[in-house]
Amino acid sequence: MRKIFNNNFVLGAVLVSAATLTGAACDTATNTNTNGNTATTTNATSSPSPVMSPSGNMSNMNNNMSGMGSMNMQSSPNAASQPYDLQFIDTMIAHHQSAIDMARPAETKSQRAELKAFARKIVEDQEREIAEMKRLREQWYAGKPQAMNMELPGMMDSMRGMDMNRMNAATGNEFDLMFIDMMTQHHTGATTMAREALMKAEHPEIKRIAQGIISAQEREIAQMKKWKQAWGGANANSASGGTSNNNAGHHDAPTGGKPGGANSPKH
Repeated sequence: MRKIFNNNFVLGAVLVSAATLTGAACDTATNTNTNGNTATTTNATSSPSPVMSPSGNMSNMNNNMSGMGSMNMQSSPNAASQPYDLQFIDTMIAHHQSAIDMARPAETKSQRAELKAFARKIVEDQEREIAEMKRLREQWYAGKPQAMNMELPGMMDSMRGMDMNRMNAATGNEFDLMFIDMMTQHHTGATTMAREALMKAEHPEIKRIAQGIISAQEREIAQMKKWKQAWGGANANSASGGTSNNNAGHHDAPTGGKPGGANSPKH
């Protein structure tokens, strides 16, 4: 009987030891997985932002854009040490993608046909320009790390104080006016960035893109100001963020409330 007890005791000890080793292995696997997830997060933040990359890919953008300026967008590591043209490409791609994300709700939520068409044109033009900048990036900087730089002039100003959740919760005229205010501020940041590119870019293709941004979005901001005044927006002569000048964002802006008219810019 004592021998059986001893044998069972030894067997139990072995099983306990095995369970302990298994638990340790599980803990190691968990730690490994946790480390893996941390590495993924780190990699994500080393792309243009935690929610955007210069490739234009988005993840949970609406959920993460509560107060767009505080959505934790971060410059890529060592972005400022990369060639200026690469910084411009990666930063403007991220900037364009955020404009697309703002414009998509307006395609369906706006109460005005002209603003819906305006938003649709924003999406089309920004997607086209993202594709062009991606092509140039691959041609000139294939294999280079991401270089999205929040310190480029106009980038931080474009995002500061915006609230996508509040805009998406708005309806009717309130939504239309809020969209105009946010897009006006966003456009102004784009033209600020583009003006610097006219002076600092190495490639003529970048200067051409920058000039297109300035020309198109200055017309577009002027149109939004007219709409805001006509639709009864407070401080109608000055869009959100104190953007009382005509610097604005970028895409082929419809003028006179008729998208795609004869005066629409082409680039």
